[in-house]
Amino acid sequence: MSTRTVIRGGLVITASDELHADVLMEDGRIAAVAASGTPAAEAFTAERTVDATGKYVIPGGVDAHTHMELPFGGTFASDTFETGTRAAAWGGTTTIVDFAVQSVGHALREGLDAWHAKAEGNCAVDYAFHMIVSDVNDETLKEMDLLVEEGVTSFKQFMAYPGVFYSDDGQILRAMQRSADNGGLIMMHAENGIAIDVLVEQALARGETDPRFHGEVRKALLEAEATHRAIRLAQVAGAPLYVVHVSAAEAVAELARARDQGLNVFGETCPQYLFLSTDNLAEPDFEGAKYVCSTPLRPREHQAALWRGLRTNDLQVVSTDHCPFCFTGQKELGRGDFSKIPNGLPGVENRMDLLHQAVLDGHITRRRWIEIACATPARMFGLYPKKGTIAPGTDADVVIYDPAAEQVMSASTHHMNVDYSAYEGKRVTGRVETVFSRGVPVVTDREYTGHAGHGVYTPRSTCQYLT
Repeated sequence: MSTRTVIRGGLVITASDELHADVLMEDGRIAAVAASGTPAAEAFTAERTVDATGKYVIPGGVDAHTHMELPFGGTFASDTFETGTRAAAWGGTTTIVDFAVQSVGHALREGLDAWHAKAEGNCAVDYAFHMIVSDVNDETLKEMDLLVEEGVTSFKQFMAYPGVFYSDDGQILRAMQRSADNGGLIMMHAENGIAIDVLVEQALARGETDPRFHGEVRKALLEAEATHRAIRLAQVAGAPLYVVHVSAAEAVAELARARDQGLNVFGETCPQYLFLSTDNLAEPDFEGAKYVCSTPLRPREHQAALWRGLRTNDLQVVSTDHCPFCFTGQKELGRGDFSKIPNGLPGVENRMDLLHQAVLDGHITRRRWIEIACATPARMFGLYPKKGTIAPGTDADVVIYDPAAEQVMSASTHHMNVDYSAYEGKRVTGRVETVFSRGVPVVTDREYTGHAGHGVYTPRSTCQYLT
């Protein structure tokens, strides 16, 4: 049975345009967009009409970096696919791309199947997968080709975490060479993990065990060095490269230099690096453990370089790296030894609001907000124009956003399954009001109306930015 909804009177904002327009949704897709008050818009008929006067009508957010149920440091990320995608919906994100994990000694397929089993039937919004490659060998390389063919078109490698996810330069080069042939995109966690482990050992030997030392040993120069090395390996392989969670000014400089040379090199940063700093890591009474993530939070002066990179397009995407661990019972595993604190922050619910605040603060424009949070991640990972914009034929993933509503971020009101907020007490202006996922209202006037199992797996094409 056909279902039609029209959203009237809002300011439709995409990466390229702003227009007071009415949006007609039918059978899960955008059927038409027409300037409000025109005969074309007046002709829209629907069973349901939503008044968006005074509000923004924006594409659902695409968060291309989440870790639901990730095993790490002897525990698991506290959000399941059910709780994490519900929180995403509350925050105006209608698509996540999560990371399936290959374990050393096991096939890629085994890891991918395990993540499909976690997610299937449990998601409130649509989802896709990247593949973490932990064990590069001949069989793994062959499997990469097969995964690209079926819509898993990006592969993450780690220059950090020796003994867990780490790949050496030879393994990285081989994977990059394969992606150069099969059209896949290598995503890189760029930190010199071998050197960092030496610094960790030395710090602990000196009795430096508090959370703030996590940031001090994971030096910005070691992020920059690894970023430079990853860029050069990709250049040797003739492969594109996407560097995840860029946090340091020196790493941004490496990306900018590579892009000035015309290389297919891309960079992502995250809200925590734009809004938080080492001041948080240094909070007393082990509170700093809440802010332990890798790459780590940096001194506040790095933020200007990240904002500038977003404005100049040397950084193209803001994702969350959502990987929550509760303070009680999980972050506390590292009391007396910062190296045992599970690495990760909650944020999938906060990203769209924080970036809207960045618009109000003058860091970015409204259209750039939509570009870095919706359109570019969709293009980068082969989901555009199905996701990431509002246009006839696209999925009806639409958010009605109140730009004037004020809120205070807090663990007492968020919907992520974690016992603290990284932004506790932060006042922001702007809030999600209603969210449609493929035309179905999953949040309606600040009430959750979605359900587990609405979200479907979405295969992806290859990166749409390659030259």
